[in-house]
Amino acid sequence: MSVKLRLARVGSKKNPIYRVVVADSRSPRDGRFIEVVGRYNPQTNPSFIELDLEKVQGWLDKGAQPTEAVARLIKVSQRVG
Repeated sequence: MSVKLRLARVGSKKNPIYRVVVADSRSPRDGRFIEVVGRYNPQTNPSFIELDLEKVQGWLDKGAQPTEAVARLIKVSQRVG
């Protein structure tokens, strides 16, 4: 089973808001997930990024692979945090 850190869309039509989730790579984008580790709202200025970096690091240590978008969010939140 391959586990990924990825974005799941939860916003309404034309109002994207995302959760950063840990999910099996075979499940659909907005389908089942293992754990929510953060939130991301790209529509605010500046963008709102909230990540539980301890949980994220724990999943990365267990072998979870972040998508490109989530890797960027982790990098930005570590720089700010």
